[in-house]
Amino acid sequence: MQKSNFKGTVISCYIGYISQAIVNNFYPLLFILFQEEFGITLSQLSLLITANFGTQLLVDILCSRFADRIGYRRCVVTAHFFCAAGLVLLAVLPFALPPFAGLLVATVTSAIGGGTIEVVVSPIIEACPNDNKAGAMSLLHSFYCWGQMAVVLISTLVFKVAGISSWRFLVVFWAVIPFVNAFLYMRVPINTLPKEEKGGTRKLLKQKMFWIFMLMMLCAGAAELAMSQWASAFAESGLKVSKALGDLLGPCMFALFMGISRVFYGKFGEKIRLSSFMAISAALCVLSYLIAAFSPVPLIAFMGCALCGFSVGIMWPGTYSLGAKAMPLGGTAMFALFALGGDSGCTLGPALAGQISSAFGSDIKMGFAFSTAFPLLMFFLALACICAEKSNQK
Repeated sequence: MQKSNFKGTVISCYIGYISQAIVNNFYPLLFILFQEEFGITLSQLSLLITANFGTQLLVDILCSRFADRIGYRRCVVTAHFFCAAGLVLLAVLPFALPPFAGLLVATVTSAIGGGTIEVVVSPIIEACPNDNKAGAMSLLHSFYCWGQMAVVLISTLVFKVAGISSWRFLVVFWAVIPFVNAFLYMRVPINTLPKEEKGGTRKLLKQKMFWIFMLMMLCAGAAELAMSQWASAFAESGLKVSKALGDLLGPCMFALFMGISRVFYGKFGEKIRLSSFMAISAALCVLSYLIAAFSPVPLIAFMGCALCGFSVGIMWPGTYSLGAKAMPLGGTAMFALFALGGDSGCTLGPALAGQISSAFGSDIKMGFAFSTAFPLLMFFLALACICAEKSNQK
């Protein structure tokens, strides 16, 4: 098929990542409301976060075994319906069930959808006819950033104008996006990646490069989430701004620069060696964490957060592209396992940063100083990829 026939497919994939951004980033905006309206404790809020990422990890594992058998179209359509259903349930179940039970069911339902989107949408893009697959992958992942920014900005604006009591109507508004996109996915053409050879997953697990890419995914998730999850609190404590302004300055600035990085590589990636760009980005990420941790000037320290967003932008989609090129018969299972590695990093990174910060008297800067370990390891892994590529060219 011609590339033009897949424009609808590409657009649906972009909206798919926006849908994932909605279910991952809208819930935390309501945490204070959940405490005040439903009496939800901090430990219960932490359990909701764990349930979200834990469910996505479980989905990654299941999709690695069953996505090819079920088919991309069925998986991605069902995923969007789960996202929409979880959001609608969020507006209904806390009032129909014990509040925490209702929130937990809604969180798990939308997490099933978000986790499946993460696994399936990337191989759908990879299977589309495109001469610059790494650029297309990077551009795809930029839409998660734009979705994250839209959720924070629009939700904050609505709460400011209509009041926080309007949250149930806003939930339904956000649910419309994945709901409509499910029907778009029913109509667009979808290619599949080459089928894995028999025993393909076992063979993947025996390859040294596969484990290098898995470590890169873990580092990508940890380096990204360690900063993004603590950026709001860092803005509040470092710049002495309000919670609302901290949300806008922290997560939004981080997402903006991460999106810029992904669009930049999406547009100019054909002229840049991906593994080299990732090594430079990892070194820049180490620098950004050090600036955030040790700069005596609060504004410069916060600029380190924005620089971190730019530097981590290529890590997740770049690893996908390097893996797909190095192991073209890895199939959907490879993408699912990569997602598992990335989501593990998303859980590990902010958790360790938080624990280190707590150990030093709730000093977030010490958590950031420790988090340099993840981009530093990514730097050496990217160098290993460069060496492997040069070796294969001989």
